[in-house]
Amino acid sequence: MLNRRDCLLAAAAGLLVAGVPRLAGAQSLAETDAPKVPAPKGATVLLNGSDLSAWVNRKDGQPAGWTRGDGWIEVNPGTGDIITQERFQDYRLHVEFWLPYMPEASGQARANSGVYNQGRLEVQVLDSYGQPPRDNEAGGIYQVAVPLRNGSKKPAHWQTYDIVYRAPRFGPDGKQTEKGRISVRHNGLVIHHNVAFDARTTTSGLPPENKDYSKPGPILLQDHGNKVRYRNIWIVPM
Repeated sequence: MLNRRDCLLAAAAGLLVAGVPRLAGAQSLAETDAPKVPAPKGATVLLNGSDLSAWVNRKDGQPAGWTRGDGWIEVNPGTGDIITQERFQDYRLHVEFWLPYMPEASGQARANSGVYNQGRLEVQVLDSYGQPPRDNEAGGIYQVAVPLRNGSKKPAHWQTYDIVYRAPRFGPDGKQTEKGRISVRHNGLVIHHNVAFDARTTTSGLPPENKDYSKPGPILLQDHGNKVRYRNIWIVPM
């Protein structure tokens, strides 16, 4: 057991990870794959490996045209966003994703995709390792909230988002009565806690059905032209 002085010295030397001594030469958390998390009881599995049966093309409702790999799917640039056939309102969502290493690119061109809640509110997917938190970097709730911290791993490693989402509420007259709420963990780190938001659609999301934001919406995965992969997505309605 390390005493306080030894802990401070170890931390200064980079030998502690979350308070636990790290062996010399061991990979940092940023250089290891996040483990695959099995769906809990009561969850709806939206993606397990390369089975795209729960998803359709955003524009025409035809089968999703993304690439099927060995236990994952990959954005097929130019084929368009994909959405779940099922609609949701309040839920806990688990997403596992992998970003290609694109050293020649920068900014929004670097392994860009997005997870849209109800098809409307985007949690940004991007290679933002080593970047300061912004609403348009990894984990940002686009145009709504900046992450509390950057939870990114290095590209070419599996990462996770865990999202708790509560949709805005509306009265009989269609007017909003309560803001929505969203919390996000990125690779286990809290990056948003109970962030309030008004009903809206962020850039590139779906417009509300018949201009009615009170209706449930799909989960949308964005085709932004980069070969981002997804492998394990499940949702627990709440």
